[in-house]
Amino acid sequence: MADDVPSWIGLFDLFRIGIGPSSSHTVGPMLAAARFVAAIPADMQVVDLKVELFGSLALTGKGHATDTAVVLGLLGERPDRLDPDQVPSLVGAVAQQKTLTLPGGRTIAFDPATDIAFNRKMLPRHPNAMRCTAISPDAVYARTYYSVGGGFVVTDGDEEAGAPDAMRVPYPFTTSADLLAMAQDAGLSIAALQRANERSFRSDAQISEAIAHIWSVMQACVARGLRQTGELPGGLRVRRRAPGLYARLIAREGSNERDVLEGMDWVNVFALAVNEENAAGGRVVTAPTNGAAGIVPAVLHYYDRFITGASAEGIETFLLAAAAVGSLIKRNASISGAEVGCQGEVGSACAMAAAGLAATLGGSNGQVENAAEIALEHNLGLTCDPIAGLVQIPCIERNALASVKAINAARLSLHGDGSHFVSLDQVIRTMRDTGRDMLSKYKETSQGGLAVNAINC
Repeated sequence: MADDVPSWIGLFDLFRIGIGPSSSHTVGPMLAAARFVAAIPADMQVVDLKVELFGSLALTGKGHATDTAVVLGLLGERPDRLDPDQVPSLVGAVAQQKTLTLPGGRTIAFDPATDIAFNRKMLPRHPNAMRCTAISPDAVYARTYYSVGGGFVVTDGDEEAGAPDAMRVPYPFTTSADLLAMAQDAGLSIAALQRANERSFRSDAQISEAIAHIWSVMQACVARGLRQTGELPGGLRVRRRAPGLYARLIAREGSNERDVLEGMDWVNVFALAVNEENAAGGRVVTAPTNGAAGIVPAVLHYYDRFITGASAEGIETFLLAAAAVGSLIKRNASISGAEVGCQGEVGSACAMAAAGLAATLGGSNGQVENAAEIALEHNLGLTCDPIAGLVQIPCIERNALASVKAINAARLSLHGDGSHFVSLDQVIRTMRDTGRDMLSKYKETSQGGLAVNAINC
């Protein structure tokens, strides 16, 4: 599971701006398709183009809008720049005209209904695989891509998914034990150590500017999710709940009614807003995946709203510490639901948010690591069984519950001294082993769990 990761994973690898509903099934395939058409030899006279989706991409591809993402990628669109409101017209034009204009102006016949195939066969390297093939009268150009979670994409023959110079960082930690030891030796907090690594590729000003942009997109996502009403797409007729809950919370603020658990309601509404936007194909920040995109923003909004003295510096500390933990999980286990179940998505995001909050609240390095360990430990074994292949049930509520769990994990760690029996490394290893033992029907295939036991009319 750790074979398809870069030698160093940074904050801006784990927090990417994209569109819903899935980082592995939407963002990754879009990037792969765009990469493919950009690599087709310029002198190749393409007369036919085929895309074949394998494994989990095929089994839940319709519900995750994978075919839509492929078309957008073939058009040269990128998830971080694409306007979600333009998706229906872009994809609709290709479907209606049955032609595709490749980047550079070449137009070829392409019918998404027949030229995108769904093959349930699992390829050996990863459950999320897609093969793109361009055909000319005298040549065939083909590439196989793997969407390994969080928008990371690797190609057959690639040894790793990162930049070749990624090991230029001053603190190349690969385990939490390394991280704690390096931070102690350097006299740095986990967030400061992560920032020192980020500084190998960006200036301090650039780091701060990029983090501020990520936070602004998270805030915009929540704000939009609190405004939008109606049903989510896909046929389950799931109604958006965030706007109604938000209205009740605002009304309560103007009354004498007080609830000691009001903060929990606000965390719930923040998470619901993000994941309802994600389910509708809106713009989100992958954190570290789209299916778990609501947890870090919800806990960040909790910090911003309820913690006295919240600041931009605190936001940076939060995301830097969260990134350090996320990189450990990505490297040593997986953040892909198709590979290890939802423990790899919601569990990872919960651990990252817990670590970020503990760091922002002044926790020691030991307490930050403990917060991540508590959060991840209590998501072990979590399956990925979306009903109808849609990132809606149980995904949306699951983000709300995990957001509250992350806050509790941070608070528990801060009440201790950082010492604890089980290490974060041991929990990550357990998650990896649990994912390997988990039946494939519980790993983003919609062939087990709620996906088959809940009535889908």
